Amino acid sequence: MSLSSFEKKLKKQIEAVLAPASPGLQVQVHQTGKKVCDLAVGETYAYYDFASLTKVVFTVQAMMKAYDEGRWNLKSKVKEFCPWFAHDEVTVAQCLTHSTGLTWWMPLYQQLDLSTSSLNRWTEGARILRSLPLQKSEASVYSDLGFILLGHVLESLYALPLIEVWERLKADIYPRSTLEFHRDNQPVHSSRYYAPTERCRWRQKTIQGEVHDDNTWAFGGVSTHAGLFGSIDDLGWFALYLRTQMKGFSKLSIKSKTAQLFASRARPQGKGDWALGYMMPTPGGSSSGNYFSPDSIGHTGFTGTSIWYDPSRDLSVSILSNRVFYGRENKEFASLRPQIHNWIIEGLKRV
Repeated sequence: MSLSSFEKKLKKQIEAVLAPASPGLQVQVHQTGKKVCDLAVGETYAYYDFASLTKVVFTVQAMMKAYDEGRWNLKSKVKEFCPWFAHDEVTVAQCLTHSTGLTWWMPLYQQLDLSTSSLNRWTEGARILRSLPLQKSEASVYSDLGFILLGHVLESLYALPLIEVWERLKADIYPRSTLEFHRDNQPVHSSRYYAPTERCRWRQKTIQGEVHDDNTWAFGGVSTHAGLFGSIDDLGWFALYLRTQMKGFSKLSIKSKTAQLFASRARPQGKGDWALGYMMPTPGGSSSGNYFSPDSIGHTGFTGTSIWYDPSRDLSVSILSNRVFYGRENKEFASLRPQIHNWIIEGLKRV
């Protein structure tokens, strides 16, 4: 089975079941550092809302860089950097592993004065976060709020506004990428180049070129839990970057030892499948399907995006879609995504 026939078969497999899940999707596959698949299926666009992939493309990388620079360690408390935070015991590492006890989400945008500046709204968001009660649970609970809190930590670590933390990181790690935050919710390019997400009830328009996440939009398009836009090539390059980190030969600014620490399991079995900011496969229920090894790392995004790298197979799968165009309650993509990963591995075995 030739490589071209592998791609053709995969495209047919996806086309047969795509319609209920998403208007279209793009997928890139890299094996041993080489691109072996680059598909666009259905209606696709140049740029996509990365949603929670922002957590690993921006926030985790920024936290690794700050760790390398000795600005924090695994025992550091959030309160050391954010004195206004009410909970003395919560650590920065717990924010990364979703084990702070903070609830998974809340509609901050409903409590913010949208007529004020984005800076005021970001600051007001911190006031809401500072005294939220913590849930008593030994298990990790995926939390956007914990990652928003990391945004305030990063601002304190660098004494810079969050957007400047991003701009410095981008210049250092992603200088040739098209990755961007849309500041003040203004698209960098014409909105027609961006995959539309959904008809938003409270914004009363179809969201295209503006961040889908309600809280990030209210913050002015910039946050540590969502907000980045980019192309499939950007995400594919990030997959290769993860590979260099995991393989120990990264020549970029973050030390491989640090990257490998962050990619290692950080929660006990049964308490959460998390490294320091990265998802790890949950047996029998992973978005990476049935074949990715237990030491794989990745992440998903609410809009229908994902990145997974399996160091045992030296294989990465990058997916961008706008599955929320069919409504944010659409669950079909959650079934399609692991199946795509299964088809890829089964197909590559025959190449």
